[in-house]
Amino acid sequence: MARPISASHHLRRDEILNVAAACFARQSYPATSMNDIAAACGTSKARLYHYYESKEALLFDLLDGYTQKLLVIISQVQAAAQRRALDERATLHELIRAFLREYETSATRHAALLGSTQFLREEQREIILDRERDVVSAVTRFLRRAYPDRLDQRNQTALAMTLFGMINWTFTWLRPDGLLSYADFAEEVIALLERGLATSG
Repeated sequence: MARPISASHHLRRDEILNVAAACFARQSYPATSMNDIAAACGTSKARLYHYYESKEALLFDLLDGYTQKLLVIISQVQAAAQRRALDERATLHELIRAFLREYETSATRHAALLGSTQFLREEQREIILDRERDVVSAVTRFLRRAYPDRLDQRNQTALAMTLFGMINWTFTWLRPDGLLSYADFAEEVIALLERGLATSG
């Protein structure tokens, strides 16, 4: 009979993922070894292998959970907007705020998503890339509904990627304890959208 999983097992895995994400962000995925992660966790490599059979398995679990969380955020914002009877533009603004709230506490996971996906096996990489495409498609829909007079089939992908360009790399320069908070930056992004995409009149 297989040994039952302890109640703390999933909590411990989350702790390992947080440490691994920090290691990947600090020294890159290729340069990080299981020994490095084990040392940063304050445990042995043998103990680490109790949770993850390989560094690649650890990376996939990290990106799998994070991309699912981004999709959950989208669903939660949509549901909250319906409950509050928000219009489409206000709904998009809430999504931007929600993404940046998440990015503030998940900078190393976001860095791994943007910089380490290519190191997964093909089938795992496609799962993550499909989720990323789902996120982009959802944000494109939010944008198109918010600014129907500005977005069309010709430019909607470019404008969606422009929005991602504004928010996706905050982990490289925006610090929670800096002069500009993540919440303040969300409002700056929203203001840029309003001035740049809203029709006059």
